[in-house]
Amino acid sequence: MRLRLLIISFLISQIANAQIDLIKPFTDCGLEGSITIYDYSQKKWITSDEKDSAREMQPASTFKIINLLIALETGVIEDENEVIKWPGSTDTTLYGYRPDIYKDISVKEAFEVSAGWAFIEIAKRIKREQYLHYLKLADYGNKDFSEHGDDFWNFGPMTISPKNQVEFLIKLHENKLPFSRRNLEILKKVMITEQNSDSVIRSKTGWTRLDGKDIGWWVGYLESKQNLYFFTTRLTKPRSTTNKNFGPCRKDITKNVLRQLGALKK
Repeated sequence: MRLRLLIISFLISQIANAQIDLIKPFTDCGLEGSITIYDYSQKKWITSDEKDSAREMQPASTFKIINLLIALETGVIEDENEVIKWPGSTDTTLYGYRPDIYKDISVKEAFEVSAGWAFIEIAKRIKREQYLHYLKLADYGNKDFSEHGDDFWNFGPMTISPKNQVEFLIKLHENKLPFSRRNLEILKKVMITEQNSDSVIRSKTGWTRLDGKDIGWWVGYLESKQNLYFFTTRLTKPRSTTNKNFGPCRKDITKNVLRQLGALKK
């Protein structure tokens, strides 16, 4: 009887997955890219483009996830409430003009509003050897620090693939990363971006401009009473091509697919 139920459950899941359209959300946005999802209960990978899922690119502000952990673990910040002093200037050519973040700011707020300048100030306090140590232990990205600058996650040679992003997040959830339980819990709390009675999403967006391209990310995981879905959506386009949907579609595409999977309510 149990075997029969398992077979029926498997067939139902196969039928449901056959109806999932992973391409149309990208077409609707007029953008190229891929989505990579790991269904935790089924132990199953779902991707719109396996080749792109394995292709490494600069992590942009999604690096703030591991950057916060490294900063906590090395003691350069005490906790998420520590205030980073505004240095008085920033590069508005690379990062755009955002006067709302040009102020003393807590680490938590800097993460939430993606105040890049604050994490650059934090990175200045962390030694290169410390970064390499933790990136290797966590198996994060290609660990290429051949051109180590203050903002290597946006403009340096260090890159990561969508699949590697998801693998890292799975280890975060399972507390299998080389960081203290305290620091992992601080990060998980800071990462909460959406929450209701049914589920919680822990995530981080990212957007960088490099070699004539826009690279946009949304990485994270949705946790409900029934299941967990880990996700990475990455979009790319030529900078010369205007598309006002580039920013919002990082989340729109992801949520579209999660709804198709039944992970989010329609």
